[in-house]
Amino acid sequence: MNWAVADLLPHTGSAVLLDEVIASSDTGLSAGVTISPKSAFWREEGVPAHVGLEYMAQTCGAYSGAKARRTGEEPRVGFILGTRRYLATRAWFADGERLVVTCDLVWRDEEVGVFDCVIRGGDEIVATAQLIVAEPKNAAEVVRRQGGADDG
Repeated sequence: MNWAVADLLPHTGSAVLLDEVIASSDTGLSAGVTISPKSAFWREEGVPAHVGLEYMAQTCGAYSGAKARRTGEEPRVGFILGTRRYLATRAWFADGERLVVTCDLVWRDEEVGVFDCVIRGGDEIVATAQLIVAEPKNAAEVVRRQGGADDG
């Protein structure tokens, strides 16, 4: 099934950084983003390559959202727990460049997942990482606790 990215993420408006879902399966997802002056985090040089980590995270989120939609559930809020070696081959993603971001599931339980992620610009791999993400069943409680709310 083909969904709009905004239907798979709990993000809204300009917080959705990806343009489209290219392909989705039980084991991964590919998404596309075209760099332009309308892109979030745009600078004269383009978009800083470190934003690729968020492109990857949103691709993982879209994967989880697609999995939820296939079972009739709503997408849940997710969090990046960590990354293993985010490596970018350059400092910037250039104006007009079409990026394809993929995430492939390595391991997942009910609330935590590990994904191998790649960003390609044309035939070139421009960034790689392994993301560890959490998708807690009660995200509001996690956010409340992390916000320093008094438990007593």
